[in-house]
Amino acid sequence: MTKAFDAKAQQALLEARAEQALALARRLGADACEFGGSVDQGVGVSVREGEVESVELSRDQGIAVTVYLGGHKGSASSTDASERSIQEVVEKALAIARYTGKDPAAGLADRELMASHLPDLDVHHPWPLSTEEAIELALACEAAGRGEPGIRQSEGASLSSGEGVRIYANSHGFLGTQAGSRHSLSCMLIAEDAQGMQRDYEYSSARSPQALLDPEVIGRRAAERTLKRLGARRPATGRFPVLFDATVADGLIGHLMNAIAGGALFRQSSFLCDRLGDALFPEWFTLGERPLEIGAMASSPFDNDGVQTRDNVFIENGRLASYMLSAYSARRLNMQTTGNAGGARNLRISAPLTPREALLSRMGRGLLVTELMGQGVNGVTGDYSRGAAGFWVENGEIQYPVEEFTIAGNLEAMFKGLEAVGSDTDTRGSVHTGSWLIDELTVAGS
Repeated sequence: MTKAFDAKAQQALLEARAEQALALARRLGADACEFGGSVDQGVGVSVREGEVESVELSRDQGIAVTVYLGGHKGSASSTDASERSIQEVVEKALAIARYTGKDPAAGLADRELMASHLPDLDVHHPWPLSTEEAIELALACEAAGRGEPGIRQSEGASLSSGEGVRIYANSHGFLGTQAGSRHSLSCMLIAEDAQGMQRDYEYSSARSPQALLDPEVIGRRAAERTLKRLGARRPATGRFPVLFDATVADGLIGHLMNAIAGGALFRQSSFLCDRLGDALFPEWFTLGERPLEIGAMASSPFDNDGVQTRDNVFIENGRLASYMLSAYSARRLNMQTTGNAGGARNLRISAPLTPREALLSRMGRGLLVTELMGQGVNGVTGDYSRGAAGFWVENGEIQYPVEEFTIAGNLEAMFKGLEAVGSDTDTRGSVHTGSWLIDELTVAGS
Protein backbone atom coordinates (compact mmCIF):
# COMPACT_ATOMS: atom_id res chain seq x y z
CA MET A 1 0.00 0.00 0.00
CA THR A 2 1.35 3.41 -0.93
CA LYS A 3 1.98 6.02 1.76
CA ALA A 4 -1.11 8.01 2.64
CA PHE A 5 -1.42 11.35 0.88
CA ASP A 6 -1.33 14.26 3.34
CA ALA A 7 -3.19 16.98 1.45
CA LYS A 8 -2.74 19.62 4.17
CA ALA A 9 1.00 19.06 4.38
CA GLN A 10 1.37 19.24 0.59
CA GLN A 11 -0.74 22.39 0.51
CA ALA A 12 1.45 24.03 3.15
CA LEU A 13 4.60 23.08 1.24
CA LEU A 14 3.31 24.49 -2.05
CA GLU A 15 2.18 27.69 -0.35
CA ALA A 16 5.67 28.16 1.10
CA ARG A 17 7.25 27.57 -2.31
CA ALA A 18 4.86 30.05 -3.90
CA GLU A 19 5.75 32.74 -1.39
CA GLN A 20 9.46 32.05 -1.97
CA ALA A 21 9.10 32.30 -5.75
CA LEU A 22 7.09 35.51 -5.69
CA ALA A 23 9.46 37.19 -3.24
CA LEU A 24 12.53 36.16 -5.23
CA ALA A 25 11.06 37.32 -8.54
CA ARG A 26 10.25 40.70 -7.03
CA ARG A 27 13.75 40.98 -5.55
CA LEU A 28 15.33 40.14 -8.92
CA GLY A 29 13.41 42.90 -10.68
CA ALA A 30 10.30 41.26 -12.14
CA ASP A 31 7.30 43.57 -12.57
CA ALA A 32 4.95 40.69 -11.79
CA CYS A 33 5.06 36.95 -11.21
CA GLU A 34 2.71 33.99 -11.03
CA PHE A 35 3.28 30.55 -9.58
CA GLY A 36 1.49 27.28 -10.22
CA GLY A 37 2.15 23.98 -8.53
CA SER A 38 0.63 20.57 -8.05
CA VAL A 39 1.25 17.27 -6.29
CA ASP A 40 -0.69 14.12 -7.25
CA GLN A 41 -0.64 10.58 -5.94
CA GLY A 42 -2.51 7.51 -7.09
CA VAL A 43 -2.76 3.80 -7.64
CA GLY A 44 -3.72 2.05 -10.86
CA VAL A 45 -4.18 -1.65 -11.51
CA SER A 46 -5.17 -3.62 -14.60
CA VAL A 47 -6.16 -7.26 -14.90
CA ARG A 48 -6.73 -9.46 -17.92
CA GLU A 49 -8.21 -12.94 -18.20
CA GLY A 50 -8.30 -13.26 -14.44
CA GLU A 51 -4.63 -12.36 -13.95
CA VAL A 52 -2.97 -9.19 -12.73
CA GLU A 53 -1.41 -7.42 -15.69
CA SER A 54 0.02 -4.27 -14.11
CA VAL A 55 0.18 -2.35 -10.85
CA GLU A 56 1.27 1.28 -10.84
CA LEU A 57 1.84 3.48 -7.82
CA SER A 58 2.40 7.06 -8.93
CA ARG A 59 3.43 10.29 -7.30
CA ASP A 60 3.95 13.35 -9.47
CA GLN A 61 4.69 16.95 -8.73
CA GLY A 62 5.39 20.03 -10.76
CA ILE A 63 5.93 23.75 -10.40
CA ALA A 64 5.80 26.52 -12.98
CA VAL A 65 6.80 30.17 -12.72
CA THR A 66 5.94 32.97 -15.13
CA VAL A 67 7.49 36.42 -14.81
CA TYR A 68 6.74 39.70 -16.57
CA LEU A 69 9.46 42.23 -17.18
CA GLY A 70 8.77 45.45 -19.07
CA GLY A 71 6.13 43.82 -21.28
CA HIS A 72 8.23 40.70 -21.83
CA LYS A 73 7.21 37.28 -20.54
CA GLY A 74 9.27 34.29 -19.47
CA SER A 75 8.20 30.91 -18.13
CA ALA A 76 10.07 27.96 -16.66
CA SER A 77 9.03 24.78 -14.90
CA SER A 78 10.40 21.83 -12.96
CA THR A 79 9.34 18.58 -11.32
CA ASP A 80 11.50 19.48 -8.33
CA ALA A 81 9.81 21.61 -5.66
CA SER A 82 12.86 22.11 -3.43
CA GLU A 83 13.97 25.59 -2.36
CA ARG A 84 17.02 25.36 -4.61
CA SER A 85 14.84 24.39 -7.58
CA ILE A 86 12.51 27.35 -6.97
CA GLN A 87 15.46 29.73 -7.20
CA GLU A 88 16.71 28.13 -10.41
CA VAL A 89 13.26 28.21 -12.02
CA VAL A 90 12.70 31.89 -11.19
CA GLU A 91 16.14 32.82 -12.54
CA LYS A 92 15.50 30.85 -15.75
CA ALA A 93 12.13 32.50 -16.24
CA LEU A 94 13.71 35.93 -15.91
CA ALA A 95 16.49 35.00 -18.32
CA ILE A 96 13.92 33.86 -20.87
CA ALA A 97 11.88 37.06 -20.43
CA ARG A 98 14.91 39.14 -21.42
CA TYR A 99 14.96 37.45 -24.84
CA THR A 100 11.25 37.26 -25.69
CA GLY A 101 9.40 39.80 -27.78
CA LYS A 102 7.26 42.46 -26.18
CA ASP A 103 3.58 41.50 -25.91
CA PRO A 104 1.14 44.26 -24.83
CA ALA A 105 -1.46 41.62 -23.91
CA ALA A 106 0.84 39.73 -21.55
CA GLY A 107 0.46 40.14 -17.79
CA LEU A 108 -1.57 39.15 -14.80
CA ALA A 109 -5.34 39.42 -14.81
CA ASP A 110 -6.54 42.65 -13.18
CA ARG A 111 -6.23 42.72 -9.41
CA GLU A 112 -9.93 43.42 -8.83
CA LEU A 113 -10.85 40.22 -10.68
CA MET A 114 -8.97 37.93 -8.30
CA ALA A 115 -11.14 35.33 -6.59
CA SER A 116 -12.30 36.35 -3.13
CA HIS A 117 -15.00 33.69 -2.65
CA LEU A 118 -13.18 30.38 -2.17
CA PRO A 119 -15.75 27.86 -0.90
CA ASP A 120 -15.12 24.18 -0.26
CA LEU A 121 -16.69 22.54 -3.30
CA ASP A 122 -16.55 18.99 -1.87
CA VAL A 123 -14.28 17.61 -4.61
CA HIS A 124 -11.76 15.80 -2.38
CA HIS A 125 -12.76 12.27 -1.40
CA PRO A 126 -9.72 10.12 -0.60
CA TRP A 127 -10.02 6.36 -1.04
CA PRO A 128 -7.81 4.46 1.43
CA LEU A 129 -7.53 1.56 -0.99
CA SER A 130 -4.79 -1.05 -0.74
CA THR A 131 -3.28 -2.55 -3.88
CA GLU A 132 -4.85 -5.88 -2.99
CA GLU A 133 -8.30 -4.32 -2.66
CA ALA A 134 -7.89 -2.52 -5.98
CA ILE A 135 -6.96 -5.80 -7.69
CA GLU A 136 -9.97 -7.57 -6.16
CA LEU A 137 -12.36 -4.92 -7.47
CA ALA A 138 -10.87 -5.04 -10.97
CA LEU A 139 -11.01 -8.84 -10.99
CA ALA A 140 -14.64 -8.82 -9.85
CA CYS A 141 -15.52 -6.36 -12.62
CA GLU A 142 -13.86 -8.45 -15.30
CA ALA A 143 -15.28 -11.73 -13.97
CA ALA A 144 -18.83 -10.37 -14.14
CA GLY A 145 -18.34 -9.47 -17.80
CA ARG A 146 -16.53 -12.67 -18.77
CA GLY A 147 -19.30 -14.69 -17.16
CA GLU A 148 -21.92 -13.45 -19.61
CA PRO A 149 -22.80 -16.00 -22.34
CA GLY A 150 -21.24 -15.09 -25.68
CA ILE A 151 -18.21 -13.26 -24.34
CA ARG A 152 -15.13 -14.85 -25.86
CA GLN A 153 -12.33 -13.09 -24.02
CA SER A 154 -11.37 -9.96 -22.13
CA GLU A 155 -9.24 -7.00 -23.00
CA GLY A 156 -9.06 -6.33 -19.28
CA ALA A 157 -10.45 -4.29 -16.43
CA SER A 158 -8.71 -1.30 -14.88
CA LEU A 159 -9.11 0.65 -11.66
CA SER A 160 -7.46 3.96 -10.91
CA SER A 161 -7.69 6.10 -7.81
CA GLY A 162 -5.91 9.37 -7.31
CA GLU A 163 -5.90 12.57 -5.33
CA GLY A 164 -3.87 15.73 -5.39
CA VAL A 165 -3.44 19.38 -4.49
CA ARG A 166 -3.00 22.32 -6.85
CA ILE A 167 -2.08 25.91 -6.13
CA TYR A 168 -2.03 29.19 -8.01
CA ALA A 169 -0.52 32.41 -6.62
CA ASN A 170 0.55 35.73 -8.08
CA SER A 171 2.09 39.04 -7.09
CA HIS A 172 -1.34 40.67 -6.67
CA GLY A 173 -1.35 38.81 -3.36
CA PHE A 174 -3.74 36.13 -4.56
CA LEU A 175 -3.19 32.56 -3.37
CA GLY A 176 -5.67 29.78 -4.07
CA THR A 177 -5.40 26.07 -3.36
CA GLN A 178 -7.69 23.13 -4.00
CA ALA A 179 -7.46 19.45 -3.13
CA GLY A 180 -9.29 17.01 -5.36
CA SER A 181 -9.77 13.33 -6.14
CA ARG A 182 -10.82 11.19 -9.10
CA HIS A 183 -11.61 7.49 -9.20
CA SER A 184 -12.57 5.22 -12.08
CA LEU A 185 -13.23 1.60 -12.96
CA SER A 186 -13.58 0.21 -16.49
CA CYS A 187 -13.88 -3.06 -18.39
CA MET A 188 -13.39 -3.98 -22.08
CA LEU A 189 -14.55 -7.27 -23.53
CA ILE A 190 -14.49 -9.20 -26.82
CA ALA A 191 -17.23 -11.30 -28.43
CA GLU A 192 -17.06 -13.26 -31.68
CA ASP A 193 -19.44 -14.67 -34.27
CA ALA A 194 -19.10 -15.96 -37.83
CA GLN A 195 -18.49 -12.41 -39.09
CA GLY A 196 -15.62 -11.73 -36.75
CA MET A 197 -14.79 -10.20 -33.38
CA GLN A 198 -16.28 -7.13 -31.74
CA ARG A 199 -15.24 -5.24 -28.65
CA ASP A 200 -16.78 -2.62 -26.42
CA TYR A 201 -16.44 -1.29 -22.90
CA GLU A 202 -18.12 0.35 -19.95
CA TYR A 203 -16.74 2.58 -17.22
CA SER A 204 -17.63 4.58 -14.14
CA SER A 205 -15.86 7.72 -12.96
CA ALA A 206 -16.49 9.97 -9.96
CA ARG A 207 -14.94 12.27 -7.38
CA SER A 208 -16.11 9.99 -4.58
CA PRO A 209 -15.54 6.21 -4.58
CA GLN A 210 -19.04 5.77 -3.15
CA ALA A 211 -20.44 7.21 -6.39
CA LEU A 212 -18.84 4.55 -8.59
CA LEU A 213 -21.04 1.84 -10.04
CA ASP A 214 -20.65 -1.64 -8.58
CA PRO A 215 -17.89 -3.59 -10.36
CA GLU A 216 -20.31 -6.35 -11.38
CA VAL A 217 -22.67 -3.80 -12.96
CA ILE A 218 -19.83 -2.34 -15.02
CA GLY A 219 -18.72 -5.79 -16.18
CA ARG A 220 -22.21 -6.86 -17.19
CA ARG A 221 -22.86 -3.61 -19.03
CA ALA A 222 -19.56 -4.00 -20.90
CA ALA A 223 -20.68 -7.48 -21.96
CA GLU A 224 -24.10 -6.24 -23.04
CA ARG A 225 -22.61 -3.46 -25.16
CA THR A 226 -20.12 -5.86 -26.73
CA LEU A 227 -22.68 -8.54 -27.61
CA LYS A 228 -24.96 -5.99 -29.25
CA ARG A 229 -22.23 -5.23 -31.79
CA LEU A 230 -22.11 -8.75 -33.20
CA GLY A 231 -23.30 -9.13 -36.77
CA ALA A 232 -22.36 -5.58 -37.76
CA ARG A 233 -22.76 -4.52 -41.39
CA ARG A 234 -22.05 -1.40 -43.38
CA PRO A 235 -25.01 0.96 -43.78
CA ALA A 236 -26.24 2.37 -47.05
CA THR A 237 -24.75 5.56 -48.45
CA GLY A 238 -27.01 8.60 -48.41
CA ARG A 239 -28.39 11.48 -46.35
CA PHE A 240 -29.98 10.34 -43.09
CA PRO A 241 -30.89 11.70 -39.68
CA VAL A 242 -28.30 10.78 -37.03
CA LEU A 243 -28.82 10.23 -33.32
CA PHE A 244 -25.56 10.79 -31.42
CA ASP A 245 -25.59 8.61 -28.30
CA ALA A 246 -25.05 10.51 -25.03
CA THR A 247 -21.60 8.95 -24.73
CA VAL A 248 -20.43 10.72 -27.91
CA ALA A 249 -22.71 13.77 -27.99
CA ASP A 250 -20.43 15.57 -25.54
CA GLY A 251 -17.88 15.68 -28.36
CA LEU A 252 -20.16 18.02 -30.31
CA ILE A 253 -20.19 20.37 -27.33
CA GLY A 254 -16.42 20.08 -27.22
CA HIS A 255 -16.16 21.22 -30.84
CA LEU A 256 -18.37 24.21 -30.03
CA MET A 257 -16.24 25.19 -27.03
CA ASN A 258 -13.05 24.91 -29.09
CA ALA A 259 -14.59 27.26 -31.65
CA ILE A 260 -15.49 29.93 -29.05
CA ALA A 261 -12.21 29.67 -27.12
CA GLY A 262 -10.23 32.90 -27.06
CA GLY A 263 -7.08 31.36 -28.53
CA ALA A 264 -8.88 30.22 -31.67
CA LEU A 265 -10.65 33.57 -31.97
CA PHE A 266 -7.68 35.92 -31.78
CA ARG A 267 -5.77 33.67 -34.18
CA GLN A 268 -8.73 33.86 -36.58
CA SER A 269 -8.81 30.06 -36.71
CA SER A 270 -12.47 29.53 -35.80
CA PHE A 271 -15.64 29.44 -37.88
CA LEU A 272 -17.32 31.41 -35.07
CA CYS A 273 -15.15 34.53 -35.20
CA ASP A 274 -17.21 37.74 -34.82
CA ARG A 275 -20.43 35.78 -34.35
CA LEU A 276 -21.63 36.97 -30.93
CA GLY A 277 -25.42 37.25 -30.96
CA ASP A 278 -25.88 34.98 -33.96
CA ALA A 279 -28.42 32.16 -33.85
CA LEU A 280 -26.47 28.89 -33.85
CA PHE A 281 -28.98 26.49 -32.27
CA PRO A 282 -32.76 26.22 -32.00
CA GLU A 283 -34.36 28.74 -29.62
CA TRP A 284 -35.09 26.07 -27.01
CA PHE A 285 -31.39 25.30 -26.48
CA THR A 286 -29.25 26.96 -23.78
CA LEU A 287 -25.74 25.93 -22.71
CA GLY A 288 -23.77 27.24 -19.75
CA GLU A 289 -21.22 26.33 -17.13
CA ARG A 290 -21.50 25.93 -13.35
CA PRO A 291 -17.96 26.05 -11.95
CA LEU A 292 -19.14 26.25 -8.33
CA GLU A 293 -21.35 23.16 -8.48
CA ILE A 294 -20.78 21.07 -5.37
CA GLY A 295 -18.92 17.82 -5.95
CA ALA A 296 -18.79 18.10 -9.74
CA MET A 297 -15.91 16.86 -11.87
CA ALA A 298 -14.53 20.26 -12.93
CA SER A 299 -15.55 22.53 -10.06
CA SER A 300 -13.15 25.30 -9.04
CA PRO A 301 -13.62 28.73 -7.42
CA PHE A 302 -10.77 30.25 -9.45
CA ASP A 303 -9.43 29.82 -12.97
CA ASN A 304 -5.82 29.45 -14.07
CA ASP A 305 -5.39 33.24 -13.88
CA GLY A 306 -6.71 33.39 -10.31
CA VAL A 307 -9.91 35.04 -11.58
CA GLN A 308 -13.14 34.30 -9.73
CA THR A 309 -15.13 31.71 -11.64
CA ARG A 310 -18.83 32.27 -12.21
CA ASP A 311 -21.79 30.79 -13.99
CA ASN A 312 -21.50 31.68 -17.67
CA VAL A 313 -24.06 31.23 -20.41
CA PHE A 314 -22.43 30.52 -23.76
CA ILE A 315 -25.53 29.71 -25.81
CA GLU A 316 -28.72 31.46 -24.70
CA ASN A 317 -31.99 30.60 -26.41
CA GLY A 318 -30.01 29.35 -29.37
CA ARG A 319 -27.79 32.42 -29.76
CA LEU A 320 -24.06 32.73 -29.09
CA ALA A 321 -24.10 34.79 -25.90
CA SER A 322 -20.46 34.68 -24.82
CA TYR A 323 -17.03 33.59 -25.85
CA MET A 324 -14.75 31.60 -23.50
CA LEU A 325 -11.87 33.89 -22.55
CA SER A 326 -8.80 34.02 -20.35
CA ALA A 327 -7.21 37.32 -19.33
CA TYR A 328 -4.70 37.08 -22.18
CA SER A 329 -7.14 36.15 -24.96
CA ALA A 330 -9.56 38.83 -23.71
CA ARG A 331 -6.88 41.49 -24.09
CA ARG A 332 -6.05 40.25 -27.57
CA LEU A 333 -9.72 40.60 -28.48
CA ASN A 334 -10.23 43.89 -26.61
CA MET A 335 -12.79 42.19 -24.37
CA GLN A 336 -13.10 41.08 -20.72
CA THR A 337 -12.07 37.71 -19.32
CA THR A 338 -14.92 35.30 -18.63
CA GLY A 339 -12.97 33.45 -15.94
CA ASN A 340 -12.16 30.61 -18.30
CA ALA A 341 -8.38 30.36 -18.22
CA GLY A 342 -8.02 26.59 -18.33
CA GLY A 343 -11.34 26.02 -20.09
CA ALA A 344 -15.01 25.71 -19.21
CA ARG A 345 -16.09 23.98 -16.00
CA ASN A 346 -19.15 21.75 -15.64
CA LEU A 347 -21.06 22.39 -18.86
CA ARG A 348 -24.81 21.92 -18.51
CA ILE A 349 -27.68 22.06 -21.01
CA SER A 350 -31.01 23.72 -20.38
CA ALA A 351 -33.53 22.33 -22.89
CA PRO A 352 -36.64 20.17 -23.14
CA LEU A 353 -35.46 16.56 -22.75
CA THR A 354 -36.91 13.66 -24.73
CA PRO A 355 -36.80 9.95 -23.77
CA ARG A 356 -34.45 7.84 -25.87
CA GLU A 357 -37.30 5.74 -27.32
CA ALA A 358 -39.11 8.88 -28.45
CA LEU A 359 -35.93 10.13 -30.17
CA LEU A 360 -35.65 6.88 -32.11
CA SER A 361 -39.32 7.06 -33.04
CA ARG A 362 -38.95 10.65 -34.19
CA MET A 363 -35.90 9.73 -36.27
CA GLY A 364 -37.77 6.92 -37.99
CA ARG A 365 -35.05 5.75 -40.36
CA GLY A 366 -31.41 6.58 -39.83
CA LEU A 367 -28.35 5.97 -37.68
CA LEU A 368 -27.71 5.74 -33.96
CA VAL A 369 -24.00 6.52 -33.53
CA THR A 370 -22.32 5.06 -30.45
CA GLU A 371 -18.66 5.36 -31.42
CA LEU A 372 -16.61 7.94 -33.32
CA MET A 373 -13.12 7.58 -34.75
CA GLY A 374 -10.56 9.92 -36.28
CA GLN A 375 -9.98 13.65 -35.94
CA GLY A 376 -11.76 14.94 -39.03
CA VAL A 377 -12.97 18.28 -37.69
CA ASN A 378 -11.82 21.55 -39.27
CA GLY A 379 -12.08 24.33 -36.69
CA VAL A 380 -11.64 27.06 -39.31
CA THR A 381 -14.50 26.00 -41.58
CA GLY A 382 -16.55 23.82 -39.24
CA ASP A 383 -16.39 20.91 -41.67
CA TYR A 384 -17.00 17.61 -39.89
CA SER A 385 -16.09 14.09 -41.02
CA ARG A 386 -15.64 11.14 -38.67
CA GLY A 387 -15.48 7.39 -38.87
CA ALA A 388 -18.33 5.86 -36.87
CA ALA A 389 -20.05 2.75 -35.60
CA GLY A 390 -23.49 2.21 -34.12
CA PHE A 391 -26.89 0.85 -35.13
CA TRP A 392 -29.27 1.12 -38.08
CA VAL A 393 -32.80 2.26 -37.20
CA GLU A 394 -35.98 1.54 -39.18
CA ASN A 395 -39.49 2.59 -38.17
CA GLY A 396 -38.09 4.00 -34.94
CA GLU A 397 -36.55 0.72 -33.81
CA ILE A 398 -32.96 -0.53 -33.74
CA GLN A 399 -32.50 -3.21 -36.41
CA TYR A 400 -28.83 -4.25 -36.44
CA PRO A 401 -25.34 -2.96 -35.65
CA VAL A 402 -23.35 -1.06 -38.28
CA GLU A 403 -19.68 -0.22 -38.69
CA GLU A 404 -17.02 0.95 -41.16
CA PHE A 405 -18.81 4.07 -42.33
CA THR A 406 -18.26 7.81 -42.26
CA ILE A 407 -20.60 10.62 -41.28
CA ALA A 408 -19.98 14.11 -42.64
CA GLY A 409 -21.47 17.58 -42.46
CA ASN A 410 -20.71 21.05 -41.14
CA LEU A 411 -20.85 21.88 -37.44
CA GLU A 412 -22.86 25.05 -37.92
CA ALA A 413 -25.47 23.19 -39.96
CA MET A 414 -25.45 20.37 -37.41
CA PHE A 415 -26.05 22.79 -34.54
CA LYS A 416 -28.93 24.44 -36.38
CA GLY A 417 -30.25 21.02 -37.31
CA LEU A 418 -30.43 19.83 -33.69
CA GLU A 419 -33.97 18.49 -33.37
CA ALA A 420 -33.97 17.22 -29.78
CA VAL A 421 -31.82 16.34 -26.78
CA GLY A 422 -32.35 13.08 -24.90
CA SER A 423 -33.12 12.61 -21.22
CA ASP A 424 -30.47 9.85 -21.06
CA THR A 425 -27.94 12.28 -19.59
CA ASP A 426 -24.39 10.98 -19.18
CA THR A 427 -23.08 12.51 -15.93
CA ARG A 428 -19.68 10.81 -15.72
CA GLY A 429 -17.63 13.74 -17.02
CA SER A 430 -17.64 17.52 -16.75
CA VAL A 431 -20.04 17.81 -19.73
CA HIS A 432 -23.55 16.57 -18.95
CA THR A 433 -25.71 15.82 -21.96
CA GLY A 434 -28.12 13.28 -23.34
CA SER A 435 -28.30 12.01 -26.91
CA TRP A 436 -28.49 14.55 -29.77
CA LEU A 437 -30.78 14.06 -32.76
CA ILE A 438 -29.41 15.85 -35.84
CA ASP A 439 -31.76 16.27 -38.78
CA GLU A 440 -29.45 15.07 -41.55
CA LEU A 441 -25.85 14.10 -42.27
CA THR A 442 -24.09 12.48 -45.20
CA VAL A 443 -23.36 8.81 -44.56
CA ALA A 444 -20.73 7.00 -46.62
CA GLY A 445 -21.23 3.27 -46.18
CA SER A 446 -21.60 0.44 -48.65
